[in-house]
Amino acid sequence: MTVTLKDIARQVNRSVTTVSRALHDYADVSPETRALVRRTAEQLGYVPNVVARRLQKQRADAIGLILPSYGPRLSDPLFADILSAAADEITRAGLDLLISIVHRPEDEVAPYYQRVGERRVDSVWVVHTRCHDRRIAYLLERRIPFVAGGRVLEDWVFPYVDVDYARGMHSLVSHLIQLGHRRIAFAGESAELTAVHYQREGFRHALQEHGLAIYEDLIVESNPTQRGGYDAAQTLLSRRDAPTAIIAGNDMMALGVMSAIQDQGLEVGSDVAVAGFGDIPLAETSHPTLTTVRVPAQQMGRVVGQMLVMSARGQEISNPYVLLQPELIIRQSTDLDLWL
Repeated sequence: MTVTLKDIARQVNRSVTTVSRALHDYADVSPETRALVRRTAEQLGYVPNVVARRLQKQRADAIGLILPSYGPRLSDPLFADILSAAADEITRAGLDLLISIVHRPEDEVAPYYQRVGERRVDSVWVVHTRCHDRRIAYLLERRIPFVAGGRVLEDWVFPYVDVDYARGMHSLVSHLIQLGHRRIAFAGESAELTAVHYQREGFRHALQEHGLAIYEDLIVESNPTQRGGYDAAQTLLSRRDAPTAIIAGNDMMALGVMSAIQDQGLEVGSDVAVAGFGDIPLAETSHPTLTTVRVPAQQMGRVVGQMLVMSARGQEISNPYVLLQPELIIRQSTDLDLWL
């Protein structure tokens, strides 16, 4: 049997209005009455009607995350770290995080308007942004509240939290050049993705800054998985003038690159240096350990979560444009001295 406000009111000999205001901590209800109502509600097993409350407030008290058909999945260690930190901030604020997955690229825009239009969410989190992202164009056009986990190349104004991928890649390439490498390859996802665009930008700029040639055949695209890194390395190592160093767009790809090198009877760090991007836990325990660029995933998730809460509540975001700085982490896969 469902316990209602009327049942509580009858038990405490108060009006339904007084009971409702007591449960919502209104100041015009005495502390004694509030305590009595709450105690009685707990004893009777009262469960608030969350749906009715949200309709009354005209808010869903929820944030939507729609994962596109490409890009991060919950099994991606770096994305899982960001998601976990963001979810902590969202739940701490008393909001829900609703996650959906779109399997077909042609269906990726409509769900945003559908979820907000039906008041299922108050704001949405856009991830894995592209250089020219029609999701963001759509959200801006429809004036749907959102926060993006990345930038775009258009001169659009919207709240985002991103990482300085260009700077991180520049520091990684510069490190390899200082070690004496001159033929450095890059294997990453599609350049349509903003993060990869900036990675390539930092890669090219570092080579040019050191007076080195940019070999287009040493820049390849592959899936953002360990298998994708393996396949990319096989392609690169088959070239007549193979690279002496390979940088992968993420750490999972870098682990695949290392496997391909070892399968060809070569030594990682000695014959071919390898580096990744992200600094997932496996990077520190791989054999050899992986040189990488650390992305501040926990900080990124916390900031995204806080901004999403403000967006969902219709509050002004005090700092809507956040660009976090990565950190170069040097390990054995590029520096053999670290084996000693």
